[in-house]
Amino acid sequence: MLAAALDGGLDDWTVDLDRLIPAAGFVAGIVRERYPRLDVPVHSRWRHFVFGSRDLWDEVVVRANWTGADAQARSAFDLVITSVLLDAGAGAEWRYHDRATGLVVARSEGLALASLRWFERGELSDNPGEPHRVDAAALRRVDSQAIEGAFQAGEGNQLLGLEGRAALLNRLGAVMESRPDLFAILDSPRPGGLFDALRSRALNRQLPAATILQTLLEALGPIWEARPVLSGVPLGDCWPHPALSGDRPEDSYAPLHKLSQWLTYSLIEPLENAGISVSDVHALTGLAEYRNGGLLIDMGVLVPREPTALSRTYAVADPFVVGWRALTVALLDRLSPLVGEALDLTPARFPLASMLEGGTWAAGRLVARKVRADGGPPFHVVSDGTVF
Repeated sequence: MLAAALDGGLDDWTVDLDRLIPAAGFVAGIVRERYPRLDVPVHSRWRHFVFGSRDLWDEVVVRANWTGADAQARSAFDLVITSVLLDAGAGAEWRYHDRATGLVVARSEGLALASLRWFERGELSDNPGEPHRVDAAALRRVDSQAIEGAFQAGEGNQLLGLEGRAALLNRLGAVMESRPDLFAILDSPRPGGLFDALRSRALNRQLPAATILQTLLEALGPIWEARPVLSGVPLGDCWPHPALSGDRPEDSYAPLHKLSQWLTYSLIEPLENAGISVSDVHALTGLAEYRNGGLLIDMGVLVPREPTALSRTYAVADPFVVGWRALTVALLDRLSPLVGEALDLTPARFPLASMLEGGTWAAGRLVARKVRADGGPPFHVVSDGTVF
């Protein structure tokens, strides 16, 4: 996709590579401000459970009564898988008011906090003796009213995609029950069963990051509704584009897998806390979402061919959106070493996953607030609550 854009072969987008240098300098400044010691962790959902000096997941860990590291890892999988799958765009209006801390939080962090409290209350557990877990049967019972209540949504506090989020959790519960080999190895079906599935695929307690993604794509592929299907295989966040072609049908598709890769990054910490080392994290790509993609538009790296293009509304499958997201992934690979050079850090010390965390996600949010009053995406995409 990037090659096509650089050759002038895309109908919707052009790319100005000269703008990558100032974009890298801007991102590097954000990294230095947020992490003065340049000890930037891997991008993951766990950062969204930290508010100031309080790590709310650590507070759950202190109160929970797990029997060991593996049991804690299963519960961590339960929480983070559910939380990430609920991490689609909330909309500019929505806020979550946390009574325990007094925090009022919006967007991704608000969704994280609401999902943590939902989990913490035991409302997704079917085992009264184990509140800190998520069970398949409980997920199948979730409806839009349950999401509305857990996320404090309603009139004056609209959360986008209520029905889509509930349906996604319903399908997750059904898929878990249909795949005991992945989700019910030592227990009744729950997302935490994937911990045991991944542990069994580790060699000498080492697991390549790509194996995590491969397992997630196998396990979660059927939960995505209204997505492309090729040779009977549901593709998930993978879309055709007219500029792509080849000898095989699959050559016309751009594989993006935003939520699945976001989830892969987020599973690294609970695996490593349980003694399983995750290797080759650099094999994962950047995330095709509106913070990273918005940064590239707002910094002038990605330029729509039509001046009015950003004022329109698009479907997720529209070539304008697929091209934007694919170019975002490709350009993050170009941006990462430039940011590392600006910070005087080698790729080993500052991998792509750290740039995302340090980094482009925060920079995209900051620029969006400067450019648009609501701090939202650079254009509107109709979402069912399962993509962005």
